[in-house]
Amino acid sequence: MFDLFNGLPVHALVVHAVVVLLPLACLGTLAIAVKPAWRERYGVLVVACAAAATVLIPVATSSGEALEHRVGNPGEHAEMGDQLIWFAIPLLLLSAALVWLDRRKRTAGAVPDATTESKQRTMTRTVAVLAIIAALATSVQVYRVGDTGARAAWGDRVAAGS
Repeated sequence: MFDLFNGLPVHALVVHAVVVLLPLACLGTLAIAVKPAWRERYGVLVVACAAAATVLIPVATSSGEALEHRVGNPGEHAEMGDQLIWFAIPLLLLSAALVWLDRRKRTAGAVPDATTESKQRTMTRTVAVLAIIAALATSVQVYRVGDTGARAAWGDRVAAGS
């Protein structure tokens, strides 16, 4: 299904979307986690970016498997690519939770008592810290997947040209 599009491997096309959108989602998540004022303005965009990347990851892995039948086993790259979804999902959920908590705080009608406000602040900070960890871990995994993919595709060609 995800083999060729107009004579080109779908994997090469979709992978570029993931490689752009997922790091942007990581940077955006870091930004809205560190700067709460940006959550209202950019939060939905960050979540949309993370959602699009997360949806495209299974397309990239399926198209990679189709490409594997044409060019051979990419080894470690395929294994790492299969793991990327497990980094993207927490990133998506945590960025969405940050935005949701921020909106909930802004739309609350009554002024909360000190205990409720303290609990909300603690919950938001906890989610922000987890989002930062998820963004950093996802960034590292995107790099690792890309590095192994580049080595699988170009490593022997570039080394032979030296």
